Amino acid sequence: MLRVATYNVRGLKDDRRALVRVIRALRPDVLCLQEAPRLPGWQRERRALARAAGLSVAAGGRVGGTAVLTAPAVRLLSGRGHRLRWFAGLEWRSVALAVVEKTVGKDRERYAVCSAHLDLLAGARLSHAAQIVPILERAAREFEAAPVLAGDLNEVPGAPVWRLLGGRYTDCFTAVRDAAPRTGADGDDGREGATFPARDPRVRIDAIFAGPGLTVVSYGGTEIPAEDLRAASDHRPVVAEIALTRL
Repeated sequence: MLRVATYNVRGLKDDRRALVRVIRALRPDVLCLQEAPRLPGWQRERRALARAAGLSVAAGGRVGGTAVLTAPAVRLLSGRGHRLRWFAGLEWRSVALAVVEKTVGKDRERYAVCSAHLDLLAGARLSHAAQIVPILERAAREFEAAPVLAGDLNEVPGAPVWRLLGGRYTDCFTAVRDAAPRTGADGDDGREGATFPARDPRVRIDAIFAGPGLTVVSYGGTEIPAEDLRAASDHRPVVAEIALTRL
């Protein structure tokens, strides 16, 4: 089982001590970052954040601000960055992709984990999502790993990118929500699972998707003080436990 988290950290512009506390509370095997530092000294800044959180930098370049950090519990097999198609007038986007191996009992499980941050413009978002899928799946095939995609989609469920990704992968939040017993007292004010803005979450724009052959074991459930969530970034993190499906 792999514990995956994703977090838009807003360039470390907020309370870094609160951010480190949040990341440590998430206890990720793999952490996907968006808006990781990109200014001069960006590599040093990322390493310092990783070290403070008990993690290591596994993948990600300067362009696009995506990165993947890993815990000592997993072994890094490959760490890469991929620049996506550039659209004139828009920010140049990228993904960070790490292939990791985790020993579970007598088994060695492999996962290809991709961190993405999609654009504010709908057409660019959809184009980049369609480009990311084959990048991720190519790495998964190369290492015989299960694909996992996580990040800031910059749109809400039901929109085109969610439909595209949902046609191939499992939305971890939805999988756990739908599997839970429902009662007549259950309510939904439209904010269920919301991740943005951190101070008063109203929309769910951050997500983790599990590829074929994976089972979503849990989603959320981490006890993190609300004051730390508000102070650490303008997004709230997402965390899920994912396991290879056993026949």
